[in-house]
Amino acid sequence: MDIDLADLRAHPSSDVFEEVLAEVADDVRELVGVGEVADYIPALARVPADRFGMAVADLHGDLHTVGEADRPFSIQSISKVFSLILATQRFEGDLWDRVGREPSGDPFNSLVQLEHECGVPRNPFINAGAIVIADVLSSCLADPLGELVALVSELAGAEIPIDGEVARSEASTGYRNRSLANLMKAFGNIQGEPDDVLDIYFAQCALTMSARQLATALRFLANDGVDPASGHRVLDVEKARRINALMLTCGTYDAAGEFAFRVGIPCKSGVGGGIVGVIPHHLTACAWSPALDRTGNSVAGRAAIEQLVERTGLSVF
Repeated sequence: MDIDLADLRAHPSSDVFEEVLAEVADDVRELVGVGEVADYIPALARVPADRFGMAVADLHGDLHTVGEADRPFSIQSISKVFSLILATQRFEGDLWDRVGREPSGDPFNSLVQLEHECGVPRNPFINAGAIVIADVLSSCLADPLGELVALVSELAGAEIPIDGEVARSEASTGYRNRSLANLMKAFGNIQGEPDDVLDIYFAQCALTMSARQLATALRFLANDGVDPASGHRVLDVEKARRINALMLTCGTYDAAGEFAFRVGIPCKSGVGGGIVGVIPHHLTACAWSPALDRTGNSVAGRAAIEQLVERTGLSVF
């Protein structure tokens, strides 16, 4: 389909997105089911690999979907964006004294890198970084998990649940995450009790949302920090820009450089198969397909976000 990019930018609520999403779904059809589900988390091992859904939420209140965009799934590491947002809102200290802002270049659960860097995680989107953020939240909030769920639910416009089975599954197999937390405790970068901090972390990873809800909930990042649905400012412009920057450089594990090169927008992925992408001043998109590549990113999901950018010409570059 030939798209008039000037018209698309001027009229982003155009029905053109319905056609684009149908074409994207057709483009990635052969990739759906390619890869492996995150079977190291028992509750995710049972999720059928041959699923696909996608949603696009623009800044005018229009939302377009294709496939199983309303099917809930475990958002896993996408939750790290929400916990960072909450910490950015509520923590009064310098968050960046305790967590870095650089791509890791290593797997998201690397112990070696953390040891070499004296217990300071490279960024808030790898596991160690998100555990530090959970510790930060526990230090400044009486009910950090409750406030996180409330924030996500408000942004999504729906009650967002925590899947207890997934949280228990995370906790029962989270030996490496326990090692990360205890190593950082030894270096003085975890202030609370590691088990208490990990309870928050495992539960946040078990938040369950659909592609439609995720695209809606993170739409404010495409709108300079203001939720288009309510007009409420979630973050100031500078903080929203910085979270987008971290998503671009660090949001897709050790494949972030490849995502920036091929996709060209801020993204955050999770091993539940979801990928959220933000195109500032235009839209937020979420693709979901559970089968992952070796870096923990959805094979069909990445292709879908890439095709969306390719077909619309909307990018940060």
